[in-house]
Amino acid sequence: MALTLPSSSTTSASNALAADVRSLNALKYEAGANNPQATKEAAKQFESLFMRELIKSMREATMKSGLLDSAGGNLSTDLLDQQLSVQMAGQPGGLSEAIARQLSRQMGGPDPTFSVPSTVSLSQVQRTAAARVAPGSTGSEPVGQAPKGRDGFVQHLSGTAEKVSQESGIPASFMLGQAGHETGWGKSEIKNADGSNSFNLFGIKAGKGWTGKVAEITTTEYINGTPRKVVAKFRAYDSYEDSFRDYARLIKESPRYEKAESVAQSGSAMDYASALQKAGYATDPEYARKLSGAINSVQRAQQQRAQA
Repeated sequence: MALTLPSSSTTSASNALAADVRSLNALKYEAGANNPQATKEAAKQFESLFMRELIKSMREATMKSGLLDSAGGNLSTDLLDQQLSVQMAGQPGGLSEAIARQLSRQMGGPDPTFSVPSTVSLSQVQRTAAARVAPGSTGSEPVGQAPKGRDGFVQHLSGTAEKVSQESGIPASFMLGQAGHETGWGKSEIKNADGSNSFNLFGIKAGKGWTGKVAEITTTEYINGTPRKVVAKFRAYDSYEDSFRDYARLIKESPRYEKAESVAQSGSAMDYASALQKAGYATDPEYARKLSGAINSVQRAQQQRAQA
C-alpha cells in the first residue's frame, strides 16, 4: 500500500510518505520553485525514510516470536513501520529540521524558520525508535510518551531515572514506582489542554511559586477522608527528564520533605512512602501503602531483569 502525496499541495502530505512517482515528482516540482514549505516537506520525507530503515533494522535484530512469521504478518509489520516512521518524522527539534536547513543552503535559499532550535542527535532518534519496537510495545504510543503497562513504562524511563538518581541520591526504583503509581503505569498521564503530554509523572501541582507551563485538569482529592473531583493546576514540562529533575529538586530542597529525603538512603520503600504521606504529598489516606507497593513492584521487576 502506497501512502501518496497529492500533487496539488505539499502541506496535505503531513501524514503521508511520498512513495510513488507522481508524489515524488510533485514534491520535486514544488522544491524546484524554491518553496520553503516544500523544503520542509522534503526534509520530513527524508527523515521518514531514515526512520523506516532504522525501525526495520531494529526489528530484524530482535528475536521473533514465530506467531507472525508469515507473509501476511511481515506485510502487516512493514505497513506498521511505515506508519510509525511518518508519525515520528517532522517533530519539533527533530532530524528533519537539520535536513531542511542543509537543503535550503544547497539551493541558495534562506534557512527555514522553526518554533524551536534543532538539537536532535542520532542517539536521540535511536532511543525514540527503540522505544517503538521494544518488547511489549504496541507501536501505537505517541512520540515522547512512555509505553503503557508496568514493564514497558519502567523500561522506557529507567535510564532517565538512573541518571537523576546518581545526581540526587534518591533511588531510581523509588522514583519509578512513584511515577508509575501517579500515572497508572502510563495509562493516565496528565495532558495539556490541546491533548499533548505535560510529562508530569509525579502529580506535582503548580503553586504560586511556579512560573513554568501549567496543565489544568480534573482530579480526585480526599477532603476529610472523602474522595471528591476538583479542578487543579499541575506543572507541565518539556520532557520526562525535566519531570524527574523537578521532583528530585522538590524532595531535596523543600523543608517539607526533609524526612523523606533522609529515609530515602535507607532503602525502605515503606519508610519513604510513609514519610511522603506524613509530609502531605497526597491526600489519599492509603497513599503510603499504595506507593510502597508500586516501588516494591519496580524493585522485583529490576531483580528479574538482572537475573535474566
